[in-house]
Amino acid sequence: MFARLRTAQDRFADAITAFAGTMGFGYIHTVWFAVWIALNLGLCGPAAVFDPYPFGLLTMIVSLEAVFLSTFVMVSQNRQAAKENVRADLVFETDVRAEVWAVHMGKALGLNPQEVEWHVQEIIQQSRRAMDPASGVRPVAPEAL
Repeated sequence: MFARLRTAQDRFADAITAFAGTMGFGYIHTVWFAVWIALNLGLCGPAAVFDPYPFGLLTMIVSLEAVFLSTFVMVSQNRQAAKENVRADLVFETDVRAEVWAVHMGKALGLNPQEVEWHVQEIIQQSRRAMDPASGVRPVAPEAL
């Protein structure tokens, strides 16, 4: 569903973000910086120097790259957050639906909702204590309650 809603700009931002998060991106930059610095330190002769130390042009290019790269990352993150919000809404609706069905089935079976809730609260409390390593409590299976 989300793939169809993506614009060309979204796909472009995702592609850049995906590539920027790889080691290949790091390797390319390492080689690029090494070549740039080697040329501009005069290691290939004085005629090859076009951005002498302290490499002002390189600094400007890297700064601009950082600005654009952070923008692409934020575009991708914003869309991912929107997807997560939709997913959370669907999970909430599913949970509410399941809760309503469970209550109706419990009533149809003649179960006491307060007693069932009491058991649920006990299990939740024991689970929380079991997750706390300082409590020394071991997890208890729900059937044991």
